[in-house]
Amino acid sequence: MDPLGARSQFVDVQTLPTWQQQLGEDGEEAPPQDVSDGPPGQQSFPSPFPCRPDINRKIILFTGDVALLNCTAIVNTSNESLTDKNPVSDSIHQLAGPELRDELLKLKGCRTGEAKLTKGFNLAARFIIHTVGPKFKTKYRTAAESSLYSCYRNIMQLAAEQSMSSVGLCVVSTTKRGYPLVDATHIAFRTVRRFLENHGNRIETVVFAVSDAEEPVFKKLLPLYYPRSEDEEKTFLPLIPADIGNSEGEPVVPERQIRIAEKPGTLEDDCEEENLDLDLGQVGNHAFARMEGDVDKQRKLILQGQMSEAAMQKQHQRNYSRWLCRARAEDLSDIAALKALYQTGVDMCGRTVMVVVGRNIPVTLIDIEKALLYFIHVMDHITVKEYVMVYFHTLTGEHNHLDSDFLKHLYDIVDAKFKKNLKAFYFVHPTFRSKVSTWFFTTFSVSGLKDKVRYLDNLQQLFTCIRPEQIDIPPFVLEYDARVNGPYHPSEASNL
Repeated sequence: MDPLGARSQFVDVQTLPTWQQQLGEDGEEAPPQDVSDGPPGQQSFPSPFPCRPDINRKIILFTGDVALLNCTAIVNTSNESLTDKNPVSDSIHQLAGPELRDELLKLKGCRTGEAKLTKGFNLAARFIIHTVGPKFKTKYRTAAESSLYSCYRNIMQLAAEQSMSSVGLCVVSTTKRGYPLVDATHIAFRTVRRFLENHGNRIETVVFAVSDAEEPVFKKLLPLYYPRSEDEEKTFLPLIPADIGNSEGEPVVPERQIRIAEKPGTLEDDCEEENLDLDLGQVGNHAFARMEGDVDKQRKLILQGQMSEAAMQKQHQRNYSRWLCRARAEDLSDIAALKALYQTGVDMCGRTVMVVVGRNIPVTLIDIEKALLYFIHVMDHITVKEYVMVYFHTLTGEHNHLDSDFLKHLYDIVDAKFKKNLKAFYFVHPTFRSKVSTWFFTTFSVSGLKDKVRYLDNLQQLFTCIRPEQIDIPPFVLEYDARVNGPYHPSEASNL
């Protein structure tokens, strides 16, 4: 107990500003979004984490010691024997007193991913939730992701079951366990967000307590999962990872999903042949049938030209997966800020429209490999379905033109779904030189792309394929087209 008249060292969470209240206080937290680009009524691809002020008012980012918070419960990150020595755990033990250590002995340890409850003793918090984060190794990345998800999920589940009104979360993945902070933060944010959406009615406050070193990462990633306005939601949408888990935020591993056919071995009389074909089509699709041989031997066969087509496709898929993992782990915010690649609405056939703005690509000034990673990062989840691309060549210069070798490299790296599901490539405002270069590239460097390219000299031609309200067009493109081709008349476009 504090001496009479002395100021308490504990922190009252009700005095801390919520994440929603911090909107606009820090320019880095809410970068400006130019919503005037393109005609009014534009429709953007919906974010998997839309703006929810009711949830944002529950979130607090606190830079300081989690042990000082007067939440209903705070979180202690430890090891399997609950005896870990780390700054968070040491501070909690020091403030809680020796009774905590005696209580932990009764728990007989804690498995990785589990959460266990004790009293708070001398803390301001009534309870302490103890959890054990995974040790991170790249080889076992999937297992580590699942375990870390379980930590945060079990913490929130325990808080809900005990009718706790507030929870103070520390960073569960300690430095000594080697979990990359950025990756761990993505999992923490999406797991808490999904829990609050689906089960968090009783929980009033969730405090993310971080150190000075951790604060920049948390501030940078919070808007991805907890956007505080529609502008912020649109701005950070391209930075959301492709892998956002299932409806609960849990990592999804397709190979581990068990598919059981209804009444296997029983065929309906009316569609016996159809069902038989379907069943035969599934042969070899299960995990055991997909087991692969020696990778080094396969690479040697590729070099000798003796590799089968199926084996080469597997090798290509592994290579693409490595690039995709890099893209998800890399900080690509500088490339995203160029607004050179973004998703907009749908075309007349309901297919997703992706836009590339040539003038926004300063080829000589950017890291070209990061640009490749950003393309993979943004496009991976788009290309699972049919899509079209619109490339604005408007007012580009030599410094905006990507080298054909780079484009060939990109084409060779991307997954087969990129090429299969691309249904049209609209080349807007082409020059004679760009048409010649594109013809040579699609004829001699890559296959299957030439017939998909459509050259459009004006926006009216584009609007016969994509409605104006379904595409976000940069202002300079609109101005150029109006100056060169005259103002746009909807009636003319509809008559084409």
